[in-house]
Amino acid sequence: MANKLLFKSGGGQAVPVADTVNEAGGVAYAMPPKHALAQYAATGCLNSTFYASADEQLGTVLKLCQSVEPAFISKTAVYARSKGYMKDLPALLCAVLASRGDEGRALLVDVFPKVIDDTRMLRNFVQIVRSGVTGRKSLGSLPKFLIREWIEKRDDAALFRSSVGNDPSLADVIKMVHPKPSTKSREALFGYLVGRPHEASALPPLVRQYEAFKAGASPEIPDVPFQMLTSLPLGKGDWKQIARNAPWQMTRMNLNTFARHGVFEDEALTQTIAQRLRDPELIGKAKVFPYQLMVAHAQAGADVPQAVRNALQDAMEVAIANVPKLGGGVFVLPDVSGSMQSPVTGYRKGATTAVRCVDVAALVAAAVLRQNPQAQVVPFSDDVVKASLNPRDSVMTNAQKLASLPSGGTNCSAPLRELNRRKATGDLVIYVSDNQSWVDTVFPGGSPGRGTQTMHEWSAFKQRNPGAKLVSIDIQPYGSTQAKEREDILNVGGFSDRVFDVVAEFANGTLDAGHWVSVIEAVNL
Repeated sequence: MANKLLFKSGGGQAVPVADTVNEAGGVAYAMPPKHALAQYAATGCLNSTFYASADEQLGTVLKLCQSVEPAFISKTAVYARSKGYMKDLPALLCAVLASRGDEGRALLVDVFPKVIDDTRMLRNFVQIVRSGVTGRKSLGSLPKFLIREWIEKRDDAALFRSSVGNDPSLADVIKMVHPKPSTKSREALFGYLVGRPHEASALPPLVRQYEAFKAGASPEIPDVPFQMLTSLPLGKGDWKQIARNAPWQMTRMNLNTFARHGVFEDEALTQTIAQRLRDPELIGKAKVFPYQLMVAHAQAGADVPQAVRNALQDAMEVAIANVPKLGGGVFVLPDVSGSMQSPVTGYRKGATTAVRCVDVAALVAAAVLRQNPQAQVVPFSDDVVKASLNPRDSVMTNAQKLASLPSGGTNCSAPLRELNRRKATGDLVIYVSDNQSWVDTVFPGGSPGRGTQTMHEWSAFKQRNPGAKLVSIDIQPYGSTQAKEREDILNVGGFSDRVFDVVAEFANGTLDAGHWVSVIEAVNL
């Protein structure tokens, strides 16, 4: 009798043949070079993930860069930094451009100020270039010129505030590129930063204020980064002043510290901090990932006032405001499998994030449900996992419920199989996964399929719902997918709120045939 899997009848498009094996050993579809590079740039942090080491990721990215033109590399760098809020990969792509001949260097001039937009990014760029991974260990004349120009465009106070951090430090960078001071205060600041003799009276006012406070000669706390102050002896009044002046991200990250030092004993200051946290303009400027708010809320100790906790929830509503309101039937399929328990930005010695891939998947699902109460959430690992969610609950509450579900192996086809069992009808299916499906690789009887089981199940779903679309949001940098991209399938990478915009554009039919790659191609340099 003929194998019914190989010869079954049905309408719609044929299931494409799988052309690669993923890191978990399951059959998959390899992403084309442009799409794969975009995927790594939006999700990769050059740290070891569940399935791939940092070195393997780096090697893959450099190989992909050899397969695409410099113009796409430059647009990917800008997108990954300005929309994806990434740090390591955009800096790496700029370093690649510096080694790609005249065309690459010309593009570097355009993208450098867009990508290297703070000192952390500048230090990343310098470190990567000098490591030699992109072909040379010296900075070269053009990068030195761009760095000098970057330094010259910052005022004295901004340079001093950004002088925290090492390997390399800002002082190291100054020694490498030899910027020419244009004023007496800039000359003194350079000397101060690199440890050379300088005229103390010519130092910028903020530096003199900091030195006076450090020496105990002034009670006024200077407006400098938190890291510059924590090593100094500080009283309760000092901590209150620090909290009063703290920028948004520093506030989010130090709520428990503020509580320990009595900051929240001041009711007026507590309200000031709460208002800062929920301020839409400050949230936008901080380039906050929505999951960072979820973690801040979860980790806030008992001494953090309810008003501040409520402000974090308000901030979450702002951060997910662009989650699309979608008509018709919507299904969200978050992956809660074992590999999703790994850190979303990879393992880094001494600095591994507490945020797991599953936390991001849960947050995306909860955010879509909040904006689309009719949506159905179907979590999965090696099979569908039962979950009871109330669309009226907060995003925080539902995300925490999903993130705490039991895990297992990865079977990306399981939730679609369940929807087919129910004979479900709908218009949009959204996966949030690392796409490392392996449980469903071997078909009944041990015969390999002509495609992934996810695509077989999607084909069956499409027979009932011919106008339906599938979106796979991938939050790890692996370069393969379970659903091969075509006009009804979008593969998109990342965990910033920009992903929601792309999903909405796809659902509304406003993306080009290349889908996510077309979003990056549209970046204006």
